[in-house]
Amino acid sequence: MLETTIAAIGPLDEPAMAAARDLQGRLTKPAGSLGALEELSVRLAGLAGACPPPLPEPAAVAIFAGDHGVHAQGVTPWPQEVTAQMIANFLAGGAVVNAFARQAGASVTVVDVGVATPLPVDPDAVAGGVGVAGRAVGPRLVAANVRRGTRDMSVTAALTRDEARVAVETGIRIAGELVDAGAGILLTGDMGIGNTTPSAALVAALTGTDPAEVTGRGTGVDDETYHRKVGVVRTALGRHRPDPADPLGLLAAVGGLEHAALAGLILGAAARRVPVLLDGVIAASAALVAAALAPDAVGAMVAGHRSAEPGATVALRHLGLDPLIDLGLRLGEGTGALLALPVVTGAVRVLHEVATFDSAGVSEK
Repeated sequence: MLETTIAAIGPLDEPAMAAARDLQGRLTKPAGSLGALEELSVRLAGLAGACPPPLPEPAAVAIFAGDHGVHAQGVTPWPQEVTAQMIANFLAGGAVVNAFARQAGASVTVVDVGVATPLPVDPDAVAGGVGVAGRAVGPRLVAANVRRGTRDMSVTAALTRDEARVAVETGIRIAGELVDAGAGILLTGDMGIGNTTPSAALVAALTGTDPAEVTGRGTGVDDETYHRKVGVVRTALGRHRPDPADPLGLLAAVGGLEHAALAGLILGAAARRVPVLLDGVIAASAALVAAALAPDAVGAMVAGHRSAEPGATVALRHLGLDPLIDLGLRLGEGTGALLALPVVTGAVRVLHEVATFDSAGVSEK
């Protein structure tokens, strides 16, 4: 599945992009007056191979959840059980991501790809997600646990190569299911206590940046914990010396199961020519992996926001992506992506609905 998905990912369509640029120049507004939104609309036309591109709706958030063996190194004060507890909160509709998803009319799918503790909910009893014509019908849970948390990456490889592949292909499968159900844009979400530590390792390895520059405070750790966290990332990278030219091996060495699945979601969206709106540092690190596997996948990526985590800015810069909003967010879950969603929709709606100078009878300069 991974190889066929990568083979299906191609470059943006240049004629469609040229048509979008031409249309932007004929709309009733000064040329370039919509700033970054104009280039975003051009890129989305290139992704769809059509001008104007389809409106990016309905939206579907996929929250991939996993735990991390490196939690044992004291990189966060939060207990690991919170991952499973937050999944129950997502499914009950009580998290920030749920509030923002209701506001945006987006569906929420929660995927247990590597949670360590048993979930306090029955997957068979939770069947929401994207319904007929893409309408959101409530959160749903997908049971796809590859293993109950990764191994401690500072001691041994976090995953086997086969486990990393299975997680990536889980993300590809979820992307396909959501698009087949009618989703016009996918949004990345994540949940996993301690997951900013493997994120920092992935960003450092794939961008060649020192761990101290890409490791943040995650859920707000104190100075002692922060310095321990930087040391753990440095130790893991020194132990495994992961090769950026081998993204799957790098994922196995220092990644998380949710990182791998998010990389798969991005690849799956790119293969289907559907945009994927990135959330914070976990998504940005996964996007680096996806781009290493299939460079043209960057064409499907839209950076929703600039996370307060420093690794996110480094990753987005490496990918050549500019975030749409900057609110100092560091929550995860898909919250920043949801807040940026109206910006993406507005960029495309301009091409659909704004009159040209000729059609409106407005004089040009």
